[in-house]
Amino acid sequence: MDTRRLSYLRRLGVDCYIPRDAAVLEPEAPLASTAAGDGPARTAVDGHPPERGAAESAVPATSEASATATPEYKTGGQAAAAPEPVAPAAPTGASGDCDGLDWDALAARVAGCHACKLCEGRTQTVFGVGDRQADLVIIGEGPGAEEDRQGEPFVGRAGQLLDAMLAAIDRGRDRGGVYIGNIVKCRPPGNRDPRPDEVAACTPYLRRQLELLEPKAIVALGRVAAQQLLETKAPLAKLRGQLHHYGEQSIPVWVTYHPAYLLRSPGEKAKVWQDLKRIRALVENDSVPKQVG
Repeated sequence: MDTRRLSYLRRLGVDCYIPRDAAVLEPEAPLASTAAGDGPARTAVDGHPPERGAAESAVPATSEASATATPEYKTGGQAAAAPEPVAPAAPTGASGDCDGLDWDALAARVAGCHACKLCEGRTQTVFGVGDRQADLVIIGEGPGAEEDRQGEPFVGRAGQLLDAMLAAIDRGRDRGGVYIGNIVKCRPPGNRDPRPDEVAACTPYLRRQLELLEPKAIVALGRVAAQQLLETKAPLAKLRGQLHHYGEQSIPVWVTYHPAYLLRSPGEKAKVWQDLKRIRALVENDSVPKQVG
């Protein structure tokens, strides 16, 4: 190997092994100087290695890549699967079996319920209000924001309209003769419809309330309450105007419009008055037509 080639290789940072007995040929002409401005070859300064040149940087650093690559753990010759994320624990404090609970025990069970995720956003549960000896039960879908704050169903403008409706048939939450509750006991976020798992969590509570009340009739206010109470997907227009029955006791159920809907559509109040007259006939044991307009 001649000294010129050896000089080039050394400038590139390539170490060359030359046996002692090998002849190193001198070049026929002196080594040409580097291009103007290149200066002498880089050397170590103060113990720091020289910076890599472009040619050296182009050489793949296979040894370094091998040393720093993340090892692949294998089991039985196959790559081990990444651990699956652990699902959050389901809410505890399920409603469970409410058979045999009296009013106070049932109310305490509801107040401490964590059977579904609605408990995470509530201010308090909304158990129900009214006469526990009533012959008429009013069922809505669930608490709204004001009900969640006060812990009582049907407050605010919708509640005031409901009170006026009940007063028309000589009943009310203060004067007696009626009990008011909801399908679910906690407010759904954003006042959305309660989900099936949320309804299922609260069903034992409502069932036990109705067992304790033994009413002569139930009024379902609005589509959601009617569909959940009667376990149907039929629209409100088909459910309203005919007599239905609930549970093994076959309690008569009448479906009518929700007070909040009447506030938006006051023209429907005339239909509700017809419903109220039939509801009063139900609880007073008068004959009630199976179909109404």
